[in-house]
Amino acid sequence: MELIIHILMLFIVINCSFKLSFWKLWQTVIYSLIAGLFVAGTWQYAILQSKTQIADYLQNTEALQNMAIIITLESALCFGYCVAFLRGLYGKKNLWWAELLRWYPSLLLFPVLFYYLTEAIFRLPGVDFSVTSWSLAGIVVIAIPLLSRLMKYLVPEDDLRLEVHFLVSLFICILGLLTTVNGKTTYAATEEALNWKAIILSIGLFVVLFLIGFAWNMLKWPLLQRKELKKRSKINQ
Repeated sequence: MELIIHILMLFIVINCSFKLSFWKLWQTVIYSLIAGLFVAGTWQYAILQSKTQIADYLQNTEALQNMAIIITLESALCFGYCVAFLRGLYGKKNLWWAELLRWYPSLLLFPVLFYYLTEAIFRLPGVDFSVTSWSLAGIVVIAIPLLSRLMKYLVPEDDLRLEVHFLVSLFICILGLLTTVNGKTTYAATEEALNWKAIILSIGLFVVLFLIGFAWNMLKWPLLQRKELKKRSKINQ
């Protein structure tokens, strides 16, 4: 279960970086400064935590269910932003609430940073707590803008980067729901022999549909280009 939660936190950081890649650099720097000040200002609370308390929290089903609700709500905000951004790409006017979604970065990043701060304090017992917190704050201030620019460099197309942001948000939502299971099986799977006919049929159906889609894509673009050339020739005449 702890492994799933660590993966979840990693993808929260990645998803936040994708969202910030749509911002301007100075806006991302302001957000990174706020996150850095949060890390530097919460070390007094981080030192009060213990590994036993954190382990108990990660095993607390009720607490994880509450966290899953927050994760689902943030994922829903990300989904809404993706839809609103696509409307803007296609020239449609967005509503006022769509602009608010654009300026929502990620509040889930702050509990993730607090967890990393407590882990850093646990792993550096001989270092002064304030030095550890300010060092991590400096890393956060530098890392957040760099990660956002890196995501924009790796995926320069806005629509493709938006698609990745949507998929990562969906993955985070699923992981958030999985954490509520807490190692318990609600419905036990029944033992059944493999249905090879169904498997072969599913694979065959996938291959056929893939080939149809691939062929249609190969035919569609030449037809569209011919129509565009005809329109241009008529305009020139």
